[in-house]
Amino acid sequence: MAAEGETQAPQHKGAGSPTKKAFIPLGQCSNLTPAPHKPPINHVSENNPEVMTTLVHNLGLSSSLSFHDVFTIDDPELLAFVPRPAHALLLVFPCSETYEKFRREEDAEKENYAGSGEGEPVVWYKQTIKNACGLIGLLHGVSNGAARDFIEPFSDLSDLLKSAIPLPPDPRADLLYNSPALESAHQSAAVLGDTAAPPAEDKVDLHFVCFVKSKNNHLWELDGRRKGPLDRGVLGPDDDVLCEKALQMGVRGFLKREEESGVGELRFSLVVLSPSLE
Repeated sequence: MAAEGETQAPQHKGAGSPTKKAFIPLGQCSNLTPAPHKPPINHVSENNPEVMTTLVHNLGLSSSLSFHDVFTIDDPELLAFVPRPAHALLLVFPCSETYEKFRREEDAEKENYAGSGEGEPVVWYKQTIKNACGLIGLLHGVSNGAARDFIEPFSDLSDLLKSAIPLPPDPRADLLYNSPALESAHQSAAVLGDTAAPPAEDKVDLHFVCFVKSKNNHLWELDGRRKGPLDRGVLGPDDDVLCEKALQMGVRGFLKREEESGVGELRFSLVVLSPSLE
């Protein structure tokens, strides 16, 4: 049985019993947003924008793009400070029974995704590495839509994507699992957080989902724990993933389910991949 936040690790020929790789979570921060009637709460997270930006820049994303915090989606004046267009929106939240129930029910009637090749609407990565949902989210964000055009030629990220695209999900997951460049970049970034990162063996109860806009203007929800990528609907040519239509298709649906459940605290954090400020 796979641990929380991962699927079954790939089998490695010649290695005897399969090993289970675990990554150190990507730093810690304390900007999870509670519901309005709840006090702020510090919690281990993987959504430090500086750490995330360092990781993808080291892999080969152009410095023209960076990750930025989104502190509200309800105040237009504050939202106006976020650089646009937003190419990817990353939602971080503690796994709840409400979410797990919704995920199981939505996936129940779906087939396991088997796509590969240049004809895929999006590049989706199955997660097999423990504590790597943050990394998988970052890869989803930079591998799809307009952000892919900002990958530097001949970089580790360019080579990884070139190798990943022709592969179906399981061999693609093996590629990530066995990538020295990916592991090195992740481990280097993981120690850059504001506080000490937890050990790789620790269980992290936060999950990471990425929303991207494909080249054909569809909003996709990408989550390495699901059976495949999820098409959430059509956006306009000038819409980005932070526009109100995209929020209604994605993040607001998640928030509504959690609020209606009436169980526990509603905590979440949002980060976008968009133009750098410098």
